[in-house]
Amino acid sequence: MALDTAFSFKTYLESPDPAIYQIQTHAAGPAGELPLTDQMLRNWASGDLFGLSQNAGMGWEPALTDGKQFLILSTSGGMRNDDGTPVALGYHTGHWEVGLLVRAAAEELKRHHIVPFAGACTDPCDGRTQGTTGMMDSLAFRNDAAIVLRRLIRSLPRRRAVMGIGTCDKGLPAMMMALAGMRDLPCILVPGGVTLPPTDGEDAGKFQSIGARYTHGLVTLKQAAELGCRTCATAGGGCQFLGTAATSQVVGEALGLSLIHSALSPSGQPIWLDMARRSAGALMHMETSGIKSCDILTDRAIRNAMVVHAAFGGSTNLLMHIPAIAHAAGLTRPTAADWIAINRKTPRLVDVLPNGPVGHPTVRVFLAGAVPEVMLHLRELALIDEDCLTVAGESWGTLLDAWKDSDRRRRTRAVLEDEGIDPETVIMSPAAARSMGLTSTLTFPKGNLAPHGSVIKSTAIDPSVVDSDGVYRITGPARVFTRETAAIAAVKRGDIKPGDVILLICCGPLGSGMEEIYELTSALRHLPWGKHVACITDARFSGVSTGACIGHVGPEALAGGPIGKILDGDKIRIVIDRKNLTGSIDLAGAGGVELTAEAAARLLESRPPRPDLSAHPSLPDDTRLWAAMQDAGGGAWGGCVYDTNSICERLAGKP
Repeated sequence: MALDTAFSFKTYLESPDPAIYQIQTHAAGPAGELPLTDQMLRNWASGDLFGLSQNAGMGWEPALTDGKQFLILSTSGGMRNDDGTPVALGYHTGHWEVGLLVRAAAEELKRHHIVPFAGACTDPCDGRTQGTTGMMDSLAFRNDAAIVLRRLIRSLPRRRAVMGIGTCDKGLPAMMMALAGMRDLPCILVPGGVTLPPTDGEDAGKFQSIGARYTHGLVTLKQAAELGCRTCATAGGGCQFLGTAATSQVVGEALGLSLIHSALSPSGQPIWLDMARRSAGALMHMETSGIKSCDILTDRAIRNAMVVHAAFGGSTNLLMHIPAIAHAAGLTRPTAADWIAINRKTPRLVDVLPNGPVGHPTVRVFLAGAVPEVMLHLRELALIDEDCLTVAGESWGTLLDAWKDSDRRRRTRAVLEDEGIDPETVIMSPAAARSMGLTSTLTFPKGNLAPHGSVIKSTAIDPSVVDSDGVYRITGPARVFTRETAAIAAVKRGDIKPGDVILLICCGPLGSGMEEIYELTSALRHLPWGKHVACITDARFSGVSTGACIGHVGPEALAGGPIGKILDGDKIRIVIDRKNLTGSIDLAGAGGVELTAEAAARLLESRPPRPDLSAHPSLPDDTRLWAAMQDAGGGAWGGCVYDTNSICERLAGKP
């Protein structure tokens, strides 16, 4: 239908509908009486009393307005009709359906005479902002959202318990940080689940390389259009791969904040809604039993989450989110040394996108048993602490005993078996995982380019470019870029060749808010020769990134890191031992001359920084402020948090 584009200011002043002027100026108000008592009127704060008036004004039965108040917070976005069709779109499928979880939980609370409140702080989509300046707000948003969510909790003074519902890359970590900060309240986390993969098509991770593949003639325009239309095969949930969204759900459950077997549930389905109702029941039990979030979140629970992360082969972004959750809970933040130790001890047991070897979608991992199934194997290896308390009011040991013989375990695994998939090939025993060649998840290379360290998901290096001894090796010319757009343009033009080492700098916190560079890594993954190209960056990666991609390089280029001194054509040597989880990234030659380690160190020391080093011109002031504050709180390796004491000391001029 053609739009009427004729403009007149009267269009916005006058209306053709005379009924709009039938204006009501007073109302009778709700019938009944508030349940006030002498004690309440004498001792309650005026805000508490006025709150009861507002409860009645919104339609709650006046006599019941003084019931226990439970708060449900979510990352809900968009606006849906009752039939699910859109009135206004959300940023992503991950928050499109979570309002249904809010409703299911609230109805269960109301059925038990609890007064439920609902609030929301919606979240952006990292997939939607890949390759755009919107990515510069992504990581900074997490801290802001956690602050807003905590403020919402504190702004309901009579709340007795809190439920947090979230799904995706930044909203869910922010929700966990907010709940962790409410140490003296009963808190429970409800993960928003996952979307289904298309019956015939591509998952959301692969589709994000469509532009590069089209440019190189690997797909037609029609194929691209058809594939993109059905990539998100269902309306709600996080992506179909074990990226940051799915990994965050797994970590939340492993922390004990969510009910057993809740992570990765298929969005919109009965088993997903049932999770919300059961979570409401668990929260009521926590409140009456006096179980608080500080009883759940302990240093031992943080370690459990790190072990489960390693066993799943989770997103490297959790290296920032788990320390941030620990910081919010007042716990010890894990260090790089802690991550290294855990990853060397913990086998990867899950075959899931993007790691492989088969690469099952996340819904299959849920059906195979997800977190409790993995923890059963980890328990046999004595790698988890069974005594950690969970929101069910029971320890992990008790829950795993119940899970092992449960009807739920048998029936969900049977769904996979009916589709011809053996659950034991999705979540494997340690012996089966070894026989399939699964290696542990993360390696933390150092070297003269990363004196403070870096990280690579070494499981995601293409096995065909790994030597028979399990070591990935490449020595190649540096191709240096200060902007992701320039790097992806070079890939699309064909300027990047097999054997090149891309260095993408000025993309850390100070340069661009530590953006994700999935547009680049996805292109390399899905181009036939991409596995023969390595990437080193002070940025971070999407959880679905694969290949020889090394990120979090510290110090970042704009903080004086040696990565900011590399010139085009310099020889870069990368060595990643996937079995022993050791690695290095080094300048190995310059001007056609090979360099010893000592000579390379002297050259880097004597070289000035590149003259083109600069923050992105579109970097928002908000993100610049976030970068400065998180730097004072320990930087990326400290979780990119706001450490109030450190910031105050710097403002006061203390060293």
